[in-house]
Amino acid sequence: MKYRKLGNTNIDVSVICLGTMTFGEQNSQVEGFEQMDYAFERGINFFDTAELYAVMPRKETYGKTEEIVGNWMQKRKNRDKIILASKIASKSEDDLHWIRKGSKHLGFDRKNMDEAINNSLKRLKTDYIDLYQLHWPERKVPKFGVLDFEYDPHDEWTAIEDVLENLNRLVKAGKIRHVGLSNETPWGVMKFLQLSKEKNLPRMVSIQNVYSLVNRVFDVANSEVSIRENCGLLAYSPLAGGRLSGKYIGNKKPKNARYTIWPRRFNRHHTKRGEIAIEAYFNLAKKHGLPPSLFANSFVNDRPFVTSNIIGATSMYQLKENIDSINVTLSKEILDEIENIHLSDPNPCV
Repeated sequence: MKYRKLGNTNIDVSVICLGTMTFGEQNSQVEGFEQMDYAFERGINFFDTAELYAVMPRKETYGKTEEIVGNWMQKRKNRDKIILASKIASKSEDDLHWIRKGSKHLGFDRKNMDEAINNSLKRLKTDYIDLYQLHWPERKVPKFGVLDFEYDPHDEWTAIEDVLENLNRLVKAGKIRHVGLSNETPWGVMKFLQLSKEKNLPRMVSIQNVYSLVNRVFDVANSEVSIRENCGLLAYSPLAGGRLSGKYIGNKKPKNARYTIWPRRFNRHHTKRGEIAIEAYFNLAKKHGLPPSLFANSFVNDRPFVTSNIIGATSMYQLKENIDSINVTLSKEILDEIENIHLSDPNPCV
């Protein structure tokens, strides 16, 4: 395994991070334990979860993922060896009525944050979280498959300075060590960093955004912020929800796969343009004798702004192949071919 510093901290996190959102929905606790055991044996010390999980979000499985991760750490007695990341949910147009007071009332105010962190700590069976992330901005921004910013003069959100003050209380209380962003824009990242410096408040050490061969929106602006401000990317959906594995090519519907179970939910990764690009990358991987999933993950692993690549799997075979990508470095020839495909239709899956 390879390791990189988490932002400006002294924490070394594995370049491969284990994403856990399938635990409690597509994966049972027994399967989750098997995945975590194997990942840990392979040198992965960085696990990512969220209060929202399992996915797909629903009342019956709310918090189950954190519970499974917490049960595993308690049973293995290895909490001190794990860098644990979780997230607090924010306002949403989706129906999340089971989370605190519901979708429209979620946010990063003091009451919401206190309730969220305390519930997460209880489920995770730990006294602290190493990296506590804002799952998506409270303000209205382009995210989850939307590119264009639509200004709403009536939009209201908790002031960024207040958010940082609320997080600072949790740091001082010992409940979290470091803080991070997720699904954030360049403006948002810079405002958080500016105010943390001016007010001597906790500094955002990472940003967890979508990134893959078919969605490189992060390259356009956030990449410079990430590198120059030492606020590295924690890349999620590196396989575009599994589509870059090639298993859906030709309109295939693999049993128990995400797009088979929830065909309308992940539309941002399932577009006509995207399918053309995915097949092109699939064929390129095969041309060079590489498994498509390993190929796609290895591209993400070595991007200069990436701190860690958050992989996910529903089977041990998928997990092993995803982790094996750490041992592959793509040649300049392959990278040039990737760039040719990318430039022919940039970001077909936003």
